[in-house]
Amino acid sequence: MPPRTMSEQAFYILTALVDEPRHGYGIVEEVAVLSGNRLKLPVGTLYGVLDRLAADGLVEPDRDEVANGRLRHYYRLSQDGRRVLIGEAQRQAANARVAHRRLGLSGEAGS
Repeated sequence: MPPRTMSEQAFYILTALVDEPRHGYGIVEEVAVLSGNRLKLPVGTLYGVLDRLAADGLVEPDRDEVANGRLRHYYRLSQDGRRVLIGEAQRQAANARVAHRRLGLSGEAGS
């Protein structure tokens, strides 16, 4: 089966977990920061994507903590998740280079 295309939500969730394990709300906040508030993850979407990423072995449970009387489940990026994220980042960068060349933007930074 060919690899499926990674959704923007999955890409940002994996990216949010690169530097440290996070709980659900922490992931939502980090995704907002990373995307410049362009991507807002509803809780239902977050946990659906996390479940799929976990089933694919790209994220793993890290720990559970109780904070303010609520149980928080923390997730971390797995080694396979890191490998897949690197590949996806390279794929997206290559696609952007093609579009920039076609648009005549290849010399412009941040375009």
